Amino acid sequence: MKSYGGDTLANTKSAIKRVNVSSKKQLLNTSKRSALRKLVRSAQASIENNSPDKNDVILKTIKAIDQAASDGVIHKNKAARDKSRFAKQLS
Repeated sequence: MKSYGGDTLANTKSAIKRVNVSSKKQLLNTSKRSALRKLVRSAQASIENNSPDKNDVILKTIKAIDQAASDGVIHKNKAARDKSRFAKQLS
């Protein structure tokens, strides 16, 4: 038996593939989640500073939240909650 994908011990060809696919998806989801968090922080900062392009940043963030929810990176209820909070800040 060979060890694939870190500490996982996969026995069959399909199990090896599942480990590899899962690892790649995990990396992509982590990257997407990190980018979304950065975008949310920048939107919150623009709201606090009352910057002139606040509405554009909020709309961009809402779009990113929708995309993350549709990709399964975040839960749909979290997406709805975050979008609602940002929508209240639109003027």
